[in-house]
Amino acid sequence: MASPPTVGLLYPGHSAEDDFPALEARLDGAVHLPLVHTDIGEDAHRVDALLRMGGPERLAAGAERLVEHDPDSVMWACTSASFVFGWDGAQEQVAALGRLLGRPVSSTSLAFVDAVRALGVRRVAVAASYPQDVATRFVELLGHGGVDVVGLGSHGIITAAEVGTFDRERVLAIVRGGDVPQAEAVLVPDTAMHSLAWIEDLEDAVGKPVLTANQVTVWQGLRIAGATTTLPGLGRLFRL
Repeated sequence: MASPPTVGLLYPGHSAEDDFPALEARLDGAVHLPLVHTDIGEDAHRVDALLRMGGPERLAAGAERLVEHDPDSVMWACTSASFVFGWDGAQEQVAALGRLLGRPVSSTSLAFVDAVRALGVRRVAVAASYPQDVATRFVELLGHGGVDVVGLGSHGIITAAEVGTFDRERVLAIVRGGDVPQAEAVLVPDTAMHSLAWIEDLEDAVGKPVLTANQVTVWQGLRIAGATTTLPGLGRLFRL
């Protein structure tokens, strides 16, 4: 029997990383998601701190520890410390990791663009935990990817640690509050936010596809590894 696909995750700090082993358990070993924590430095949703968090030395150090898991693909499981570099910078960030690891590599921010395209939608709402100036950087990256953001909600939360404490009802409220009628999907861009157990509930709440950071991270990792992305309980994206 073939071994399950292995998507290696580089995850900054500690907040919602337990989303991934919980998903592994629910899928009964259909996917392997080894995770290495990268040095977060200062836990702050501030542009200067995020630029340091996503710096090449920190990512390379984490990548070296991830190699022992022999992943089929690698994801920089962070949205904000990718999109703050802009479209070209986000592309170079993963290209450098790909050269280092000799494996397919992507990031959560780029995964959002690919997931929106896969759904065949263009107009989206963004329900962000970040401060407004940081959330605007995500909107800019989406725009470079051809995604039209028709609604932006930001919650001004500075630390990933605080976002990691949000329960199902808080996440549902953020998604409902960020939705607008003209949006064809709602994007929730923080890997510090738990979501993988609640994707179907989130989509039911707004009646349209919901893309969360941890969800698109797993999807993109499987996609670039050439593995199936048809999995139960993870929303419309995983039923394409």
